[in-house]
Amino acid sequence: MSKRQRGTRDAHEELPASMREAVDDFADHLSRVRNRSVHTVRAYVTDLVSLLDHAVRMGCAELPELDLAVLRSWLAKQRTMGAARTTMARRAAAARTFSAWAHRAGLLADDIAAPLASPRARRELPTVLRADQAAALMEAARRADAPQPEGLPGADTPEAVLLRDRLLLELLYGTGVRISEACGLDVTDVDQGRRVVRVLGKGGRERSVPYGVPAQRALDAWLSVGRPALAMPGSGRALLLGARGGRLNPTTARRIVADWTEAAGVPRVTPHGLRHSAATHLLEGGADLRAVQELLGHSSLASTQIYTHVSVERLRAAYRQAHPRA
Repeated sequence: MSKRQRGTRDAHEELPASMREAVDDFADHLSRVRNRSVHTVRAYVTDLVSLLDHAVRMGCAELPELDLAVLRSWLAKQRTMGAARTTMARRAAAARTFSAWAHRAGLLADDIAAPLASPRARRELPTVLRADQAAALMEAARRADAPQPEGLPGADTPEAVLLRDRLLLELLYGTGVRISEACGLDVTDVDQGRRVVRVLGKGGRERSVPYGVPAQRALDAWLSVGRPALAMPGSGRALLLGARGGRLNPTTARRIVADWTEAAGVPRVTPHGLRHSAATHLLEGGADLRAVQELLGHSSLASTQIYTHVSVERLRAAYRQAHPRA
């Protein structure tokens, strides 16, 4: 348990009993009813405990005494402590979500956080590879004589691990899926006849994502040679396996991507960077924005529109470099 988690637990235990019960019920609501991820539930609960601890210190003995002034005071304190704008936006969202739920549950007379404004988070342009750099990365993993990254797991089965890494990279770039989605794939989620994968995304939303011929070749090699070499009795239906035969975990997958970008001599990107690259290259190739939204599994078109900004920035850079009157 991390120091922050211990601090949250201690603060939770020091809250009045009614507040502790509200926190637990809210967490259950997020998990069971809203189907939020474990990470989202943990973040919102941490924020809520911080808010209620602040409220108690301001003299609120019971939950019904919570009001908008306390919420604003809490956010102001977070800001003075140096919280980033993105963190502030998430904490304001957590407060609004809790307030709306508590009002519906009869714990608050009013939805006190409804007027609460969120700091506008800066939308940073994502780091992406150029199309030729992405191709170089895929080619490095494809070549049997490619320089292998240091510390590659599974030294006794280098070919199997190489085939696994190749498929991972092809899936991340070729489909734009999230790293958690790729690691969560089962063999039965792949429809090789139609060349699509069934992905379980955020909020339990399911979508089908197509993949191309290079990914199919990588998949064929992995399923026929690589996976059987790594599979163990406990491997189950997991598509991507770790060196010990268990389902490949996202932490290991991130390291694999980092190692291969270094081996390929391209800018170091994360798995999410490959997702950014896939989306950007789709749009630059003429794909419809809503089609890209569907492929990425974004619930809002606003999340997808940032990739149009990336393309525009590239266009402007090319203009400044090439046009005589730029």
